[in-house]
Amino acid sequence: MADGDQSSQHKGSGEKIVKSTSAFKARKLEGQRDRMARRAAGKRSRTKVNRKSGRYVSSRRAKRVTDLALDATLREAAIYQRQRRNTHVGTSARAERQVILRRSDLRQKVRVRKTRNAVCFVVDASWSMAADERMRATKAAVLSLLRDAYQRRDQVGLVSFQRDYATLLLPLTNSIELAQKYLQTMPTGGKTPLSRGLLLGYEVLERARKRDPEVIPLMVLLTDGQANVSMGDLPPQAECYALAEFVATQSIRSVVIDTEHPIFERGLARQLAYHLKGHYHRLEDIQEGGLAELVRSELGR
Repeated sequence: MADGDQSSQHKGSGEKIVKSTSAFKARKLEGQRDRMARRAAGKRSRTKVNRKSGRYVSSRRAKRVTDLALDATLREAAIYQRQRRNTHVGTSARAERQVILRRSDLRQKVRVRKTRNAVCFVVDASWSMAADERMRATKAAVLSLLRDAYQRRDQVGLVSFQRDYATLLLPLTNSIELAQKYLQTMPTGGKTPLSRGLLLGYEVLERARKRDPEVIPLMVLLTDGQANVSMGDLPPQAECYALAEFVATQSIRSVVIDTEHPIFERGLARQLAYHLKGHYHRLEDIQEGGLAELVRSELGR
């Protein structure tokens, strides 16, 4: 707690407003292949579906075949044709030309369709030398992703956390106009309630998943990983790690962008990524406009 108190003295209680910047030109994104069988159609990430629609990509055994993969079934049965004909005593010449099938030969088609993504940026807006850079990079990434999200029905949102609260600056949307309206100014300053930011980011994505069980959630955190405000009785850092472990159990993929200056590196953001079971990157290693491209590559895993 002493570290948190010392940090809060440096951060102070004042706030600074970061003006919006222009967006980067987006590139078309092809998303990940999801292993979960889903029902709804989407536009970007490929996912297995359990309906008779979508592209047929493979086959599998199934107790109940509802979408017969005829080619795979015939290939499986072909192996046993000579053996099966030999067991049919006195078969006719016509029967010799027929394929003898067994239930064990039947194969179910595996199809894929494209489903939707929900990306929630969770940004540390507390006071630091990198606060302005974080917010500008995030704003540009949000708008860049939205430029190619509209027709694919992907959605992008933004949560910021500062002082002793977290704020939903941009609800999940695929509207560039709405994003520009909400993100004209983004306040910075104050302490670092990392747990509250994590919790609100999780809640945003979980609500999206309840509305649409087919959506694939991704949380992108920009932070140095330091927490100095708790929601409960646990020390701030321990609380945020415990919450990160909970998020990891909820099938929400995460990416942590470390904004700490290398000279002062303590490894807190790397630890946060570890507890989230997510990927770790350094903001300084991402070129201008590259945050959106990094998110695209994460969606494409």
